[in-house]
Amino acid sequence: MRRYGHGLVLGKFYPPHAGHHHLVRTARDRCERLTVLVCAASVESVPLADRVAWMREIHPDVTVVGAVDDTHMDVHDPAVWDAHMAVFTAAVPERVDAVFTSEAYGRELGRRFGAHSVLVDPDRALFPVSGTAVREDPVCCWDFLRPPVRAALTRRVVVLGAESTGTTTLARALTDHYRARGGVWARTQYVAEYGREYSEHKLAALRERWPGAAWEDVTFATDDFPAVATAQNDREEAAARLGSPVLFCDTDSFATTVWHERYVGGRNPLVEEIADRTAHCLWLLTDHEGVPFEDDGLRDGEELRPWMTERFRTGLARTGRRFVEVTGPPQDRLATAVDAVDALLAAGWDFAAPLPERR
Repeated sequence: MRRYGHGLVLGKFYPPHAGHHHLVRTARDRCERLTVLVCAASVESVPLADRVAWMREIHPDVTVVGAVDDTHMDVHDPAVWDAHMAVFTAAVPERVDAVFTSEAYGRELGRRFGAHSVLVDPDRALFPVSGTAVREDPVCCWDFLRPPVRAALTRRVVVLGAESTGTTTLARALTDHYRARGGVWARTQYVAEYGREYSEHKLAALRERWPGAAWEDVTFATDDFPAVATAQNDREEAAARLGSPVLFCDTDSFATTVWHERYVGGRNPLVEEIADRTAHCLWLLTDHEGVPFEDDGLRDGEELRPWMTERFRTGLARTGRRFVEVTGPPQDRLATAVDAVDALLAAGWDFAAPLPERR
């Protein structure tokens, strides 16, 4: 099998899937070095920088570059080809010995680069998937996506509320509900509240110095909260890479902004900035009414629950976060939550249409 010096793979990777990765791996095995060119149009809804980052993570042994290409595709129009080639050669100016594609236009692309054209699995026999199929139905294509892409597409649902209002119970019940649907949903993940773990560690550390210490003796500083928010985000990201198209989180980094008010007072801009780094899709606010307060050794704010519920409500509204309040007994809360999550999933992923192509 012939080997080449410098190979090129190019595409939209909107988003990248198993067929793309097979193409890249095949090209890499046949070249001394390989460049992957990610071309994105301005109208598309997945940023070029994200696609480049995903491809670099998945293929660390190749060079990945990106370019904006706002020219539609028409394989019969030489002027259109010229416009595309101007973008391609500006992004990859060095000599190309072979171009690898799964498309019929690969022959012309190779000719214009002065390179050999290598066609790889044009019938999609090995990986029956396409970018169009992923955009139309990510759930059905979930197993063709790699972890960073899954994490970006996962619908992240947060259950949050004041102390002892059933956030953990509801988040776990939702996880069990969707796992029971089977198939890809059986991998649905649950992310626990890191702030509670952090609090347990603080209490344990205090008791090492003062064995008789109780929860009311623990103090928090403003610097504690960015650490909590960052760890919460990191754990969510790890879970989203492993799970199904939906992820359930027992509170999140946004909730940490309210807990900062609760324990320190005022706002912490760094925590708010950290909270904006993760694209959650839906928040479920648990009401305190009708829920008995249970002191589990890490709680002491029963009288603050109405204030906290209102702070969550106003904070979610002020920042434009989509939320649904859940009230009543546990079975009613779960039913309300499932309806809200099902509506979120039914709305789809709303990818912007790529530029039209004429073949």
